[in-house]
Amino acid sequence: MKIIIAGKNIELTDALRNHARQKVVKIGNLGVNIDEVEVRMVVEKNPSIKENQKTELTATGKGIHLRATDRDPDMYVAIDKAVSRMQRQVKKYHGKQIDRSHGHLDSRREKPHPEEPEEEHPGIVRTKSISLKPVTPEEATLQMEMLGHDFFVFTDSGTDNTSVVYKRNDGNYGLIDTSR
Repeated sequence: MKIIIAGKNIELTDALRNHARQKVVKIGNLGVNIDEVEVRMVVEKNPSIKENQKTELTATGKGIHLRATDRDPDMYVAIDKAVSRMQRQVKKYHGKQIDRSHGHLDSRREKPHPEEPEEEHPGIVRTKSISLKPVTPEEATLQMEMLGHDFFVFTDSGTDNTSVVYKRNDGNYGLIDTSR
């Protein structure tokens, strides 16, 4: 497993790098094929933020993309908390993989997020670039559930087309397949 450690507004000491590396290695020992974990440590310069030390973890592998973020006044504690969150996600993912391989679907559904009030003139407030890795629609559905999103954009490994899997109001899933 490749571990990438980066920082913003922080000097990454050897002790901090070693602490992060020792904690992140535990994620790779949970039975899920994770190829790479990116650890990003950020110190917020805003004095009104009490927990200004933030650790962001991004784990990727074949058909898996997980994220965990946590904050604390102490970067070491922020790392520990983020790794703990990531471990819970990896265990949950592993459990769902086992259930799916035995033909069982997890009946638990994500709780709907309360809707935010609409603005009078909605517009694009954020742009996000993503890299699409080829996965099956089933793997994309699992990724969508793990990320807690209502939809997931992916490259279908069977057709090599860009596709979108989404959660329907009736609790089932829909698939939008594009053609080139």
